[in-house]
Amino acid sequence: MRYRKTTPYLFILPTVIGLVLFRYYPIVSVVVNSFRRWQMPAPPYWLGQGNYQEMFSSAPFWLVVRNTFVFVGLYVPGVVIGALILALLIHQKLPAISFFRGLFFMPYITSMVAVAMVWNWIFATRFGILNHFLKTIFHVTDPVAWLAERPYSLLVLIVVSVWKTAGFQMLVFLAGLQAIPKSLYEAARVDGATGRQSFLRITLPLLSPVTFFIVVNSVIQAFRTFEVTYAMTQGKPLYASATLAYYVYQNAFVFQRMGFASGLACMLVLLVGLATLVNFLFKNRWVHYQA
Repeated sequence: MRYRKTTPYLFILPTVIGLVLFRYYPIVSVVVNSFRRWQMPAPPYWLGQGNYQEMFSSAPFWLVVRNTFVFVGLYVPGVVIGALILALLIHQKLPAISFFRGLFFMPYITSMVAVAMVWNWIFATRFGILNHFLKTIFHVTDPVAWLAERPYSLLVLIVVSVWKTAGFQMLVFLAGLQAIPKSLYEAARVDGATGRQSFLRITLPLLSPVTFFIVVNSVIQAFRTFEVTYAMTQGKPLYASATLAYYVYQNAFVFQRMGFASGLACMLVLLVGLATLVNFLFKNRWVHYQA
């Protein structure tokens, strides 16, 4: 009888050990290390609020925070609007529409390194396709250093991120579009509604739960953006394109300031949590559910 009581706990023991070692322990250690001075390879020692005081008095930190909010503020609307437009396009019954669905989704599953190489070539200063196009069509003689001048470097990262991730959100929107009953559109057409009115009064309200999911997911993803910054600009020039996630990496693994990087990581988690909380607080004001 006692054996039967202990057997279920033995089955879940590997999962519990994995959660404690690889999830909960790192979270606790990051919080603890944020109150330590840990300049590797020297051993850490207790510092108290020193890392946070240095953080809040640091000009690069506030620049990186501003860049992060600019990234979120432009990336989220861009990916939502872009994904919705793509979903509306591929929702049509047209020949070879499956090919275009795969084509639009392809950037999302492509390696970020390969994507960065292509876009670096497009935005290159001397031999870039974009500068060549501007010179040929609009006669712009001075090439623009898209990846080395502010504010272009941050805007380039936003454009590339939207292009790469819109394909996944497109599929989510497509699933929402396919779930809307066609009888609603037929009834609206009988009542004399135009296509624009049907889109504003039927499509958008019934897509609001899907839109809410995409907005929350995109906000979290924007705050955590790292790969595109590392692969294309590495925060240049002078942190003009650096986001908070990249700043955490730089302090931890380039400058070896583990304590300061732990404090930055805690601030990043706090900002993500606050942004998600705000979205949920305003959820009932614009999210409509189908009866």
